[in-house]
Amino acid sequence: MATIHDIDTEGRAPALEARKLSVFYGAKQAVKEIDLVVPANKVVALIGPSGCGKSTLLRCFNRMNDLVGTARVEGEVDFHGKNLYDDDVDPVEVRRRIGMVFQKPNPFPKSIYDNVAFGPRVNGFKGDLDGLVEASLRQAALWDEISDRLGDSAYALSGGQQQRLCIARTLAVKPEIVLMDEPASALDPIATQRIEELIYELKKDYTIVIVTHNMQQAARISDYTAFLYMGDLIEYGPTDMIFTNPTEERTEAYVTGRFG
Repeated sequence: MATIHDIDTEGRAPALEARKLSVFYGAKQAVKEIDLVVPANKVVALIGPSGCGKSTLLRCFNRMNDLVGTARVEGEVDFHGKNLYDDDVDPVEVRRRIGMVFQKPNPFPKSIYDNVAFGPRVNGFKGDLDGLVEASLRQAALWDEISDRLGDSAYALSGGQQQRLCIARTLAVKPEIVLMDEPASALDPIATQRIEELIYELKKDYTIVIVTHNMQQAARISDYTAFLYMGDLIEYGPTDMIFTNPTEERTEAYVTGRFG
């Protein structure tokens, strides 16, 4: 049984809630009956050694595992009182409301402007597109650096700028939740710091779930931390508790660097 400490939802409905969530790749079970509450407007970090199931769990939250032919998901993910895995749920709509930022920056082979405008255009946005592009780039802390270069190729940006562009592209379709799969692992320390500062700012408006292999990063930016090991949720609670006073021996061994 996982140790789950008090998760303060501050009287609000959780942004997401996983119940008995399992994922199989063929016969292999990668995630094992996980229960997890994600409070609104908080940052939840998923940590654990490589292959422990944290990215697989993250992809459950916006049905990205549907795109893996051998994947099978059991259990529930509750979002606004609806199980995301019910037959009548449109996974495309799920991915609009629960956005994803990947490990490596993946801008489209288009201009900076068209990268941000792409999602709103596909969704039939009829408002002020220029204003939306600017607002999204400002939210991603990128506008001041590239406002006079909107017509340039996105590939002309540095790696850190490309990742913030991908975040702006995600924000442009107005999601409620942003999932981030090791968003700074391919970046240098200065670019990483910019991403961390950005995550801290974004939680005012969004709920963020982040997978990170960098425990210092999890300690710096998250409100809650979940430690996974071999597909099991071992311990979940406030980040300061997980890092300074965990109750599970395996959690303590991992966060103190004794294994991993």
